[in-house]
Amino acid sequence: MKRILSFVFVLVALSAAAQEYKPFKFNSSLGYAKPTGSAASGGVLFSLEPKYGLNDQLDLGLRLETAIMARAYTIDGELINGEVKAAGSYLLTGTYLLTQTNFRPYVGLGAGLFTLASTEVVIEDETSTNGTSIAGGSKFGGMIRTGFKAGHFNLGLEYNLVPSTTGVAFSSQGVVQTYQSPNSYFSVKLGIDIGGGRL
Repeated sequence: MKRILSFVFVLVALSAAAQEYKPFKFNSSLGYAKPTGSAASGGVLFSLEPKYGLNDQLDLGLRLETAIMARAYTIDGELINGEVKAAGSYLLTGTYLLTQTNFRPYVGLGAGLFTLASTEVVIEDETSTNGTSIAGGSKFGGMIRTGFKAGHFNLGLEYNLVPSTTGVAFSSQGVVQTYQSPNSYFSVKLGIDIGGGRL
């Protein structure tokens, strides 16, 4: 009899957990983005991420993010701070929640497309001031993340790995200049999850 009661109790507990879990959820986050490079300046970001839970611990998602920041450029060996511009990204993500409690640390990764805006940089020397236009473009990159959920609130750390931009540009005076810009950036995000079935 005790075994039967124990079995019934386990079934009820599993059933309650299954009813609590709902696969669809939606994350909205604000945060701070800091590009790599000593001359780069950090800025704000906003992201949206609809997710589908394959189970109560593994989510697949689509992260749509815009980060507004000033990337650093090296032009003919000189380190330059570029204009404040937006960088967008469209990543497929996978997130693994390490616990099934109300406090849920997680790890994850993603891969997809990053879009970079064109920018203007100014180089000053002893005799002249030259303006250089650097074209934007799209690059395939990745992302790694960690953080935790507490109820519906989410605090996350992400590192976005984006290949550097290199090329040749002409200044306003027709001078040919080679440039390189690291495009990777680190972010700290605070957000809220809507849906998912957990309080």
